[in-house]
Amino acid sequence: MKKTVVGLGEALWDVFPTFRRVGGAPANFAYHCSQFGLNSYVVSATGRDADGDELLDTFYSRGLGCAVERVDYPTGKVFITLDEAGVAQYDIQPDAAWDHIPFTGALKDLARKTDAVCFGSLAQRSPVSCSSIHAFLDAMPGGNASIRIFDVNLRLHFYNADVLNSSLLKCNILKINEEELEILKRMFDVVSPQGFLTKYGLNTIIVTRGEKGSDVYSPGGFSSLPTPRVKVADTVGAGDSFTASFCSLLMQGESVERAHKLAVNVSAYVCTQDGAMPEMPKEIRTGERML
Repeated sequence: MKKTVVGLGEALWDVFPTFRRVGGAPANFAYHCSQFGLNSYVVSATGRDADGDELLDTFYSRGLGCAVERVDYPTGKVFITLDEAGVAQYDIQPDAAWDHIPFTGALKDLARKTDAVCFGSLAQRSPVSCSSIHAFLDAMPGGNASIRIFDVNLRLHFYNADVLNSSLLKCNILKINEEELEILKRMFDVVSPQGFLTKYGLNTIIVTRGEKGSDVYSPGGFSSLPTPRVKVADTVGAGDSFTASFCSLLMQGESVERAHKLAVNVSAYVCTQDGAMPEMPKEIRTGERML
């Protein structure tokens, strides 16, 4: 049987100056996991509006399972501008549908059969979705019977120490960029990535450093790889594709080192494409072509 993975949290439209694309880190994660043959679900909420209809149609057309409730709030949008290097700046609209994800019986059933989940801090900016995310995590198989990735996403003022601490206590893999790592180190009085491994009993910490590379820490080892030099179209979704690739290979029984190498290659490829959900060529997905 195919293993089941879930992207849990925001589902929205990434609105660029001249076009828009389906987005949201959890949806991006689920989509890229599906390209590795996993049974992928998006768990979120959308509005009872045309934007919500189109969002769901897009998910279904890409072969994603959807546990997406329709609620009486507008479908989420993020307005994105790019600098000369293709690096994105985000204007995240408030009080969107994904701030109101209900925890239903169907969602509890899905959680019980979920082998891996990726959740972030942004979708926990509202009490409703925060509560539902933690209820989902609590319903999943415990211990190391499942992979629970906390992908830190410190956007604007949409986070606090309590949410971050409770999420760290419930994950076994932490994914974070170097700027966010410095914030968490100060916030929790931890001096190094290895300190988070000990403090929270984590299996793995992934630290991405943009064009400077990425590091993976685990109790038994350390991996550091450079970022391939590519012509960047935009960086939207690159981190999510990294997380999805890494998770997918771990679920296939590959080593952390192999998972790290492929994740670096996949995320570099996504940077060469427009939007967060490009179709991945087989030779990139399998590692036959390295960038």
